[in-house]
Amino acid sequence: TILSMHIELDWLKKWNTYSPLKTAIKDGDTGREYNYQDFYKTSLQAAAYLKDKFQITEGDRVAVLSGNELEYVFLFFALQRLGAILVPINFRLTEREITHIVSDSSPKLLLFQAEYSEIAVNFKIATQQLVASLSNEVCFSNEIKAYKASESVSALESLTPFIGTEDSETMILYTSGTTGSPKGAVLTHKSIFWNSVNTSISLNLTQDDTTVIFLPFFHTGGWNVLTTPFLHRGAKLIFLKKFDADQILKISSSEKATILFGVPTTMDMMARHKEFEKIDISSLRYAIVGGEPMPIELIKTWEKKGVPIRQGYGMTECGPNLFSLPQQDSLKKIGSIGFSNFYVEARIVDEQDNELGAEQIGELIIRGPMQMKEYWKNPKATDETIKNGWLYTGDLVKKDQDGFYYVVGRKKDMYISGAENVYPVEVEQILRKLNGIQEVAVIGIPDEKWGEVGRAFIVKANPALSEETILNYCSQNLAKYKIPKQIIFMDALPKGDSGKILKKNLPRN
Repeated sequence: TILSMHIELDWLKKWNTYSPLKTAIKDGDTGREYNYQDFYKTSLQAAAYLKDKFQITEGDRVAVLSGNELEYVFLFFALQRLGAILVPINFRLTEREITHIVSDSSPKLLLFQAEYSEIAVNFKIATQQLVASLSNEVCFSNEIKAYKASESVSALESLTPFIGTEDSETMILYTSGTTGSPKGAVLTHKSIFWNSVNTSISLNLTQDDTTVIFLPFFHTGGWNVLTTPFLHRGAKLIFLKKFDADQILKISSSEKATILFGVPTTMDMMARHKEFEKIDISSLRYAIVGGEPMPIELIKTWEKKGVPIRQGYGMTECGPNLFSLPQQDSLKKIGSIGFSNFYVEARIVDEQDNELGAEQIGELIIRGPMQMKEYWKNPKATDETIKNGWLYTGDLVKKDQDGFYYVVGRKKDMYISGAENVYPVEVEQILRKLNGIQEVAVIGIPDEKWGEVGRAFIVKANPALSEETILNYCSQNLAKYKIPKQIIFMDALPKGDSGKILKKNLPRN
């Protein structure tokens, strides 16, 4: 007989029983912290407050325009109890872009920090209710702490029973909108649960782990790379409102952090910090790096410090913890994303959906319980992305003879030069190996003779590096049609909120 059991969704209730006095979350800027007992009770108070004051019920959306505050985390778990849906909004977007997200998600309630009040009050949506800041000193935080504070946990539980199921929608994360208006990826309890399981297995998480989170909560990296997996595992999280290399290094040292997550840009900024050589971060088992391949010299810098690098791959719509490269292979398999995680099926297919073999380039498709349910109110985009249960990533990949996967580029980034396919990521990986190059991005631009040619944007690590040196190096390492025809030096490359390079913002004229 095969026994089945439901997925446990009320994580805080469990940890309130198992380890009530263990620290769960801490504000790295102010020092405020909550153990699992206080965290659970505060989330219950927040749920009761939202239910009574704003009549938030199952299926309602609650949008948030705020930086990383502990109240944001209380809110997420409060909404889970009520069966409602969290909609994080990127506060760095323009008013036009924010208006699109609010209009698209039609929230019943918008919570915003006081500094964003001018934008928030301009929304003209009849069904919307407004309330002031999530931040520590204003309205929401103080009111939920005071709301039914004398009630016992059991009384609060009876007021707000946990009504979500594994298929309940719990979060809508809007993508960056590189191909048009942002689309809302709908995550369910099931999505977040299985992403957490994949993460726990691949990273060997334990209750004793500690990490510093600095990616914003409107990004999947802020929520689902380590935050939700750590809370599922009963571990400790320290939140910062923004990236600060000095602060992250010092807190990782003083709090004895065991895992660090970043992108190559943030890892490079920390490695260049004046205190990097002296500071004790020996408690770190390893650092996880995503977004793009990490330069080999930077990997060596961190390994010399005693911190192995684990590269990986993920996406908002399906994870984001999908692939992981074991740290022992970080140098031998530089540029690889490793293998798919435990409950992730992966295939590489051609345009006709034929599965491809070693060293053949095709689209990566993914299947597993961690994938999104759909794009919010966008069946056309959903059908284009999810086909027969498989999620089509839009990423071109290959795997080597040993089965290690490599991202070659985006389908939309590939360009054709003289009838030959050129994958910018391949060219970038070669260029990163040249001493004197700090950062590089390659795009295709129109060309009368060849159709398209490559344009390389380079940030120098060595001011003496010349275009001639770069082109000579390329001629020894790349086929002629792959060599960029234009080299443009820049002081910095445009980057998004997670630190990834934004190729759409590079000049094409």
